[in-house]
Amino acid sequence: MLSLAHKKTSTHPFQLTTLFVAMMTLHTAHADTDPVSVGTIQVLGVGQAASINAALREQRSSDSISSVVHADGIGQLPDANAAEALQRLPGVALERDQGEGRFVTVRGLGTDLNAVTINGTLVPAPESNRRGVALDVLPSELVQSLAVVKTLTPDMDANSLGGTVQVNSLSAFDHKGLFYTGTAEGSYNDLRDKYSPKFSGAISNRFSILGGEDNFGVAAAVSYQNRKFGSDNVETGGEWTGQGVDKVAMRYYDIERERLGAGLNFDFRTDSGEYYLKTLYSKFVDTESRNAMKVKYTTPCFVDQVCSGKVTRALKTRKETQDIQSYVLGGKQQFGMWMVDAQAGYSRAQEKNPYGISAAEYSAKFKNLSYSNSKQPVFVAGDALYNPSSYTLNSIERQQSFTRDTEKNIKLDLSRDYNLWSYNHQIKFGGKISRREKTNDENVLLYEGLANSNDFYGDADYSLGRFGPLIDPNRVLSHLNGLNPNDYLDEQLSAANDFVSRENINSLYLMNSTDIDRLKIIAGLRYEDTRKSATGQQYNDGVITETTAKQNYHHWLPSISLRYELDQNTLLRTAFTTAVVRPTFAQSSPGVNIDGLDAEFGNPELKALKSRNFDLNLEKYFGDAGVLSASAFYKDINNFIYNTDLAGSGQWADFDEAKTYQNGSSATIYGIELSYSQKMDRLPAPWNGLVWGVNTTLSHSDATIKDAQTTRKIDFPSHSKVIGNVMLGWESALFGVKVSANYKSRALYEIADVSQPDQDIYNDRQTFVDLSTYYNINKNLKLKFDVANLSNEKYYAYTSERALNSQYEKYGPTYKLALTLTHF
Repeated sequence: MLSLAHKKTSTHPFQLTTLFVAMMTLHTAHADTDPVSVGTIQVLGVGQAASINAALREQRSSDSISSVVHADGIGQLPDANAAEALQRLPGVALERDQGEGRFVTVRGLGTDLNAVTINGTLVPAPESNRRGVALDVLPSELVQSLAVVKTLTPDMDANSLGGTVQVNSLSAFDHKGLFYTGTAEGSYNDLRDKYSPKFSGAISNRFSILGGEDNFGVAAAVSYQNRKFGSDNVETGGEWTGQGVDKVAMRYYDIERERLGAGLNFDFRTDSGEYYLKTLYSKFVDTESRNAMKVKYTTPCFVDQVCSGKVTRALKTRKETQDIQSYVLGGKQQFGMWMVDAQAGYSRAQEKNPYGISAAEYSAKFKNLSYSNSKQPVFVAGDALYNPSSYTLNSIERQQSFTRDTEKNIKLDLSRDYNLWSYNHQIKFGGKISRREKTNDENVLLYEGLANSNDFYGDADYSLGRFGPLIDPNRVLSHLNGLNPNDYLDEQLSAANDFVSRENINSLYLMNSTDIDRLKIIAGLRYEDTRKSATGQQYNDGVITETTAKQNYHHWLPSISLRYELDQNTLLRTAFTTAVVRPTFAQSSPGVNIDGLDAEFGNPELKALKSRNFDLNLEKYFGDAGVLSASAFYKDINNFIYNTDLAGSGQWADFDEAKTYQNGSSATIYGIELSYSQKMDRLPAPWNGLVWGVNTTLSHSDATIKDAQTTRKIDFPSHSKVIGNVMLGWESALFGVKVSANYKSRALYEIADVSQPDQDIYNDRQTFVDLSTYYNINKNLKLKFDVANLSNEKYYAYTSERALNSQYEKYGPTYKLALTLTHF
């Protein structure tokens, strides 16, 4: 657990932020304000003043508590993808991979507890073991706006506990007449001394057809990036016995990520309706080469102690391809007093990993091993440790995998305005049919007893210490020439994670909106019926059998929200909502893997998580791009899912290990979000060019886990108690510069056995600082220079106490230079 001193260090900067925002409330109470229309409760992504205003206009049409960042705002910060653009919003944090933002957490709830939609249709996940979507497959150039909806209305899918990320792609009706833009960018990664190109463009226009005027729009966008970078890593995986470490791995990564994204959208509008076809395609190719030098000590090794152990040099290479396709056809039409809104959606996500080298291992034993730092336990020895001739080839493992996740849906909404008791009302009802199927297939080839040879070359430029030579993948594969792959199939590893899972959800809802002077009330009820079936594989000491499971359940989900206009520029909102999230497909898989007295298996009897949510929000609009917002939230979660070990109980009484998943009884998360942004245009020149903003989320979580012997309290996994952003910029018609900082405090990453809290793993606090500048050469041509990770922030995870490494990884800053041509 954290010491008191650590807690103070983590929260102190944002306690000051809280005080500052409270002081600004007194200031803005006397500020001159401009009339604004009443809209949704939302806080803003930080960008130029124009983009902040665009987000404000967009969010006013929503009936939910949300956070929005507009396309212009995305372009103002050095964000490589949609996930990184979202980190600027209150309550949003990122799970990073190799320093690059991938998965989004909202208000402390992990990625698998949130949903992602593109143009209104659900996006499935390409990874086999997740529901959460890695948003790094979506280049930011394809996005018109991003919203994180934090409260649900009955006409929305109820499948998010933290929030629903809504991705809206380009539309020709976002601009008047012909619009086009193109960007050429080059970036440089300092750690690996590599350069990367990026090209993107978008075009849209409106046309007059069928007797209308500018009533048909076409918009297209494309983006391509080939990013080359790397990272240096040292990790123990939490393998500590007291102050002594059992295992250490030093890892050297070379990575190439190729992104291709494209969108083509059609919109047709009439006086009484509108129709659309929106398409999006994104391809993400991740080519990774990882060299590792690993040690398993004979006995736990302490700092500055001379130890013996087995050292293994290992290579992993893969070329993993993910793609997402989304097609949405829909429209709405007025029929007399009724508005009919219909939509059909199809989305497919898949991940292909053709046979790469999942492990090529060479080992040797040494007696003079030591390390000097428990946070970075890079081990050293004599020259023999770095001499290829010291090592003998043990085995080569190759792995192939294919995952596909498809979702098809049809939904229909009908609404009508009416007047009752001199008040305006709207009744709305409808339903949705969703069909989802996820499949995963893996095959593993294990080659042992191969002849030894010198498969090494060069010397790694490893920034954490001496590493020695790298393994040549071509020489590794040459050992397999002439061998029949079928003779080396590992049936246990190949069957363990195979499954086919189907999830059918049918839903109905009824809601009513009432306007009473300055008060708006939205109340309703949603019903969701879930029917699941799955097949998997059971491996039991060499015997493989098929397993099946079925599960049916339903949920009634009431909600009510109120919005009250205190004055023209001040809104007060409160909401009670309910949500339900199903277990991930891997968690509920019927697959079982039994090897001797060790077992690992899914739990098809897991219950869905259900949450009751209470939200209260107050926000004040003022001036140019000015907003001050304060929100409080409380979430009461039932059927919390966690990892557990059932060894020693029931049918697993004689097992050493029986890892699976289990429902907890309950968990709670509560906290406050504070946000402020403004352009200081009332100051005298040149200070009137200042644009700045801050936001912070302060929250607390409690959850209970147990096994047959022990019950204990934990923080909710992935929950950071403090999340915050600060942005300070200056802009004019000619030049602009911005510095932004993103902070999140520590979070529980991995839960050990219930009875061993000292083995839990925590992600340490992080602060990423980015720089963005622009120079307008003329009204159509812009030059930009950005620096991502200017602070050279690292990733660090630790076991129990901060001094004991679980993982340390560094990436270095990335410098970007771009030229953008825009016509509108």
